[in-house]
Parts: sequence; structure tokens; C-alpha cells
Amino acid sequence: MRLDKLLAHTGYGTRKEVKQLITSGVVRINDEICKKIGQAVKIDSDVVTVMNQPVFYQEYYYYILNKPAGIISATEDNYHETVIDWLGPDFSYMELFPVGRLDIDTTGLLLLSNNGQLAHQLLSPKKKVSKRYEAEILGIVTEEDIEAFSQGLDLEDFISQPAQLLVHSTDEESNRSCIEVEIWEGKFHQVKRMFEKVGKKVLTLKRKSMGPLELEEDLEEGMWRELTEEERNALVPFGYE
Repeated sequence: MRLDKLLAHTGYGTRKEVKQLITSGVVRINDEICKKIGQAVKIDSDVVTVMNQPVFYQEYYYYILNKPAGIISATEDNYHETVIDWLGPDFSYMELFPVGRLDIDTTGLLLLSNNGQLAHQLLSPKKKVSKRYEAEILGIVTEEDIEAFSQGLDLEDFISQPAQLLVHSTDEESNRSCIEVEIWEGKFHQVKRMFEKVGKKVLTLKRKSMGPLELEEDLEEGMWRELTEEERNALVPFGYE
């Protein structure tokens, strides 16, 4: 890997800033000053330091974001704040993107990574990766609705795979239901469309899990963290590196 690319990828600045850093003489390779911007670096064996601090190369990054409402699951947008904007400029060198999407008003677990192979595996319909949501519904969810979800619903452009619907509580006076639903695909507005099909409306929607990843209660809305070792190990079958 080129030296300038290595330093840019590990957060030492833009390509222009990295070039200035290298030519200033503060970068060493195997304890020898290197001012050659395009110097080849052996990631596995060369020791690179900047101002005597070692540079640690990491190819892939993985973060769980408890997505708040009002931001979109995209890397850039001309009108709305994105989940990447939400993280801030300190993360720009990682080239993260959202693995899947949550609607602008949907909250909860969103995986951010720069590993395209992992994203493909988690999102592939063939893998049937579970996605579990909590929602508040306008309308009283019935046993008939539970059965309809379990059989799959004809949403005109596609027939949904069977989904598991669980009712936590209902309130006849407010005409509200608190539910949990688990699906194994992720079409556009799918959960909302499924409830519309049975004559109900989703008022709030929060993703609680995706595959082996769970959103813990102490990760506040709008906060993020790196994956734990246990979570990384659980993603190995999907291409974690």
C-alpha cells in the first residue's frame, strides 16, 4: 500500500494534508525518515510511525448506531442529514455506509461499516437474516392479523415472506397496540405496508435487532459504539474480517 494512502485511511488527514505530513519529515518507516509520498508499505511487516507514534492499519470498521428519527440512511443527501453526517467529520476517512436502511422516521439499530461483502451477505434475501422491530400501531391488532402475517401478505408488487407478529398490549380507549414483529427480508417501507394491508397504521417503529446484533437498552438514541468481540465473532459467517 502507498504511504499516503495508508495515512489517509488511518485518519491522518486528507490526501493533501497527508502529503504535507510526509514531506515535513515526521513520518518514519522501520525507524527511517521517509519523505516519499508514494513509498510502498508492507502492512504486515513494516512499522510506520508519525511523530514517533505507531500507525495501526485497520481495513474494515464496524459500528452500531441507535439511529434517531429525522436522519436518513444514506452516505450523502442534498436535503436531509444522513447517518454519516450524524457521526461527524472525524469518521470520514473510514468511508462507512449504512448496511441496509431505516426510514427517516424509524429509529433503532443500524450497522455502519465499510465492508461491502458483509453488507451483501446480511442484506441478501437468500440469507434470510432476521430483523426485529417494536412498534406502536393505530388500531387493535387481532389474531387474524397475526395469522395473516404468518402466511405472508400480498403487497401487490411482492408477496412478503411469513413474519412473526407478537402483541405486547392493546388499549381499546386510545385504539393503540404495542407490538413486536420479526421479518426475514427488508423491502422498502415493508413493515408499514404490511400493517396498512390489514387496515392499521404504524405510528412509531424501532429496530431492535438485525441478525445476531441486538440493540441494548443502555445505548441511548443517537449514540453509537464499535462492535464487541462477541458480536464480531457472530458476524464471521456473513463475511466479517
